[in-house]
Amino acid sequence: MSFYSYKNAHPCACPGAISGSALDGLQEKVCIQVKRVYDSCLQQEQLDNKEVTITSYAMVANTCSCNCNCGCSDTTETVAPTSPPVPPITFESCRSTTTEGVIRNLTVERLCDRPCFARVRCKIDVPIDILFADSRCVEYIGKGVITVDKDVLLSIPDESIVPYELESMVSAICVAGQYLGNNRFSLTVCVTVVLKVLAQVEILVPSYGFCSIPPCEEFAENVCDEFFSLPLFPPASLCNDADVARNTGGCGGCGCCR
Repeated sequence: MSFYSYKNAHPCACPGAISGSALDGLQEKVCIQVKRVYDSCLQQEQLDNKEVTITSYAMVANTCSCNCNCGCSDTTETVAPTSPPVPPITFESCRSTTTEGVIRNLTVERLCDRPCFARVRCKIDVPIDILFADSRCVEYIGKGVITVDKDVLLSIPDESIVPYELESMVSAICVAGQYLGNNRFSLTVCVTVVLKVLAQVEILVPSYGFCSIPPCEEFAENVCDEFFSLPLFPPASLCNDADVARNTGGCGGCGCCR
């Protein structure tokens, strides 16, 4: 079973919501090694007519375009292409393949008029998969990269023996696209980039002790289990006076009427 299964007999020794005082059950102070986030910022933007060149491609196995009247499959298994795509090429979709962006051409300029802040400029590469089909109704997945420029202000820690570093968390999905020829696509992409200032540190935190790991619960079609886990009798009160006072239109927020 999982930490959060209703079958777990020891939920107090597992992650989850705290009932009562958060101080109850604290056992020790623990030194853990983590990446501390000193600052971060998020930017979301739409990139129109972004030109991307695929550097390699693979054939999608046992699947084809839904527009070709030859059936569809949800599989994304790829195989080495037995033949190159035959024009015309039809764009289908694209999305990022990882949440970790590649930062390059990084410059950090500290600001004299704003202590602890710096101007951070860089290029962030977002790897993407582009799904397209050729005239034979054969689907391919091409590898490409979307590059976004960043010029932002971030709080930068002072110099130390353990240096800080910058990381990026990225996500991208295509709204539209068109094949331009010569392995190039013109894409309209929604891009999310989170830029973070991090350092590997040892930090002291309060601890409730080690987790109690429950045994795995094998999947089975036990349709009665969910039903049997319900309380035998309905709760004594479905709506309290506060719910009724907040909802004067006749029905309380919990779905009952008085």
